[in-house]
Parts: sequence; C-alpha cells; structure tokens
Amino acid sequence: IITELVSVNSYKVASLQKEQTKLSWKTDAWKSMNSKVYSFYTSTLSDLRFSSSYSTRKTTVSDSNVATVKTGSGASNTTQTMRVDQMAKAGYLTGGKLGGGVTADTKLSELDSSIGPGQIKLTIGKDNPINIDITADTTVKDIVDKLKEQGLNASFDEKNQRMFISSAETGENYDFTLESEDENGKKALAVLKINMTEPNTEAKKIPGQNAIIYLNDAEFTSDTNTFEINGLTINVMQETGDKEVTLTTGVDTDGMYETIKNFLTKYNELMEGMLEGYNADTSKGYEPLTSDEKAAMTETEIDEWEKKIKDSLLRRDETLGSTISALNKIMNEGIEMKDGSMMYLFDLGINTPGYFNAEENYRNSFHIDGDKDDTVSGKKEDKLMAAINADPDKVATFFQELTEKLYSKLTDLMGSSNYSSAYTLYNDKQMKTDYTDYTSKIAKAEKDLNAKMDKYYQKFAAMEAAMAKVQSQQNSFTSMLG
Repeated sequence: IITELVSVNSYKVASLQKEQTKLSWKTDAWKSMNSKVYSFYTSTLSDLRFSSSYSTRKTTVSDSNVATVKTGSGASNTTQTMRVDQMAKAGYLTGGKLGGGVTADTKLSELDSSIGPGQIKLTIGKDNPINIDITADTTVKDIVDKLKEQGLNASFDEKNQRMFISSAETGENYDFTLESEDENGKKALAVLKINMTEPNTEAKKIPGQNAIIYLNDAEFTSDTNTFEINGLTINVMQETGDKEVTLTTGVDTDGMYETIKNFLTKYNELMEGMLEGYNADTSKGYEPLTSDEKAAMTETEIDEWEKKIKDSLLRRDETLGSTISALNKIMNEGIEMKDGSMMYLFDLGINTPGYFNAEENYRNSFHIDGDKDDTVSGKKEDKLMAAINADPDKVATFFQELTEKLYSKLTDLMGSSNYSSAYTLYNDKQMKTDYTDYTSKIAKAEKDLNAKMDKYYQKFAAMEAAMAKVQSQQNSFTSMLG
C-alpha cells in the first residue's frame, strides 16, 4: 500500500537517475567523437597546412643496383653523374688453421710451452695502441674476450680451427692491427696464427677502407657506404669502375598524390563517423533500465537495449550538425589562386558520389577519379595526377590553402568558452555541471521519498496499534459476557 502511495515520488527518483545515466552516456559519446575530430585536426591538418608536406622530392638512380638515394628538403631538382670507386669495408682477419684439437679453453702454454708473461699490442684506427696482457695460462677464449672488450668482433671456430677477427665498423678509422714488441707476445700471435706482420704468415687480412665516390667528378669519401651531400643521402651498394650512373632529382608526383589521397581518406573517415552519429536511428521509447528491469532480462537483451540508446545519443545533435555543415562548406567552396582564378576540388577530378549513388552517411565522402583503389571512381579519367604533373606547385598551393581553412575553422569551433574546454567541440563543462546537478536533485528526491515513506509507516503503525487495542477490548468484553 505504501509503495503505491509513494509511486509518484519513486517515479521521480527513477526518472532523474535515467536522465543522469543518459547524460553520462552522451558525454562518453561526445568524448569519442571529439577524439576523432582532434586527431584529424592535429595528425592530418596540422602538417598539411605547410607547403613542405607537398613539395617532396625523390631521386631516381639509372641503375638501382648501384645505389639508393633518400631526398631531403634541401635537394635541388637536377640530374647528376656518379661513379663508385670503392666501397667501404671493415678490416677482417682470418686466422691460419691451428693444428687440431684446440678448444676455447686451450691455454697458450699448451700450444707453446715456452710462452710466459707478455703483451699483444692492438691498435684500432689512429688511436693509441692498447696492450693486452697474456700469461702461460691465458686461454683462446681469454684472447677472444679481450679483443671483444676493445670493440672488435672476435670468435674462435673450433670446427675449422681458426680465429676470426673484424672491425666493428667500416672505414679506415676503424681498421686494426695486431703486433707485439716482446718475444712472448710474438709467440702468442704465432701459435694462434693471427700474426699480421711476419712474412709467410698463414693469417689473411683484408684492410678496412673508406668508400670513395665521384659525384659530378668531385671526390667524396666516407667511413661508411652512406654519403650525405647537398640534401641527398646516398647509400652505395656496388662499385662501378669507370661506368657512371645518373641521379635525377625532381618533384615526387607519386608522393604528392598519396599525400592528397591520404588526406581525403582521413577526411572521409571523419565525415562518415560524424554522419553516422548525426543520422542514427531514433531510440524513442527506450530509456536506461532500472535494477528491477535488468533483473528480468538476459545480459544479451540488456546490451542490445542499451546499445540502441547509446547509438542514438548524438542523433540530430545541433553542435555535430553545425560542424558537419562547416566542414562541408569549406570542402565545396573554391580556393582563390594567385592568378585570381577560382579552383575547386572537382577541377582536379575529386567529387562526392551524388545523392542517389551512395548511402546517407557516405554522400559527403570525396573520391578521386582514376584512383585504382576506389570502386566508385576508379574507372574515370585521372585528372589529379595530370594536374600534379602539369603544375605541382599550383596543386600543392590549393591543398595547402584548403587544409589551412579547415584547420582555422576547427580551431574556432574547438575554442574554449564558459561552457567548453579548449580543443573541445561540445559543452563538456556544462555537461559536468549538469551531471553534478542531477546528483543533487536525485539526493533530494530520494530524501523526499524516504520522508514520505516514513510518514506513512508511522501512520500505519499507529493505526495498527489502535486496531490492536480495539480488538483487545472486544476480546475482554466478550470474555465478561461469556
């Protein structure tokens, strides 16, 4: 009875709780949408506003087996000749073959019993020599480890009974020598067969050397096989002898095309996501579930019910709609070029599919005519690449101005205010305030509900006590008459 009497108050509490839940879900929906817009703003538009994003250059080599070239922003559009005189190499020592049965743990004294304390002198590049101390108990592994400690690559191949030693880097400055000025040191080099200075030694040494190229007949050297010259990073892979190859540097038309294509792809993804939220199906008749309502449903039913509501939270949202309209307007209006003419996306063969050729959420997507990856416009004439080839600077200027306008508009739309934070499209501050207000309203409504229930419980308790007293009196009276 009391539950029925306070039903109006209970309904008010439940309604406020549902409204607060929907507000929380809508805040989450906007956070997700704002994240997509902000990512497009910072990761795509921020860079594309500058001409450097479009004025990329590439260098082709007439023989791709000879070299690869990375083109920097400072490179000039030109054709150059190059020949590779020699490649950079690391110093490499192949030791002579030992007698057999030698292991990493074999001591020098086991190879020559007359060996005592001494030193082996190691010199790397032009550095001061390093003395490696040895004794009769020094093992093959000890020698290998000491060479490694000084920055060389060293190993002992037990199967082939040889030591292998090489520079860690290519070039003359990293080459090495092994020698000794005392008898025990010389004996150690001899028994290990890594003596580099004695005649008729079995050790074979390839000296480290620098790479040498001639670019436009000018000589350049490098410790490595990579050269950085006038904006070009040249990685040589093969000596050419007297043969020359050409390096041709020019505008990277393919790179510019891909930059524009990537921009349109990102824009389409953002626009489709916003339209999906704006054009979502209505969830009329669906409200967040109470605990009692959830108890009567399965988990799947609950998820489907709540998804229906969450998917519709940005439906016909005024802020979202105005953002979509603002971006669409910029994409469809022209850009005034330096010569005073107006240029539009459709001049470059970039168009939307049309009202009747695409679903509602995809009508504002832009497609490049002739794009082989696009099923909508792939078979059409490729005007964009033709325009890039004809005048790359003009195309770059157009997209630089277009992305600058989009960036500026989003900067304005995401500006901070009394209701929203910086870089935020929606009124996040206001939503936070509203959520707090709901908490207060719910607390007050629950307090009123509990007070009303207590009032009724007290009344019914008093009535039951009175009824019990009357019943007791009746029983007493009946007893007296009995």
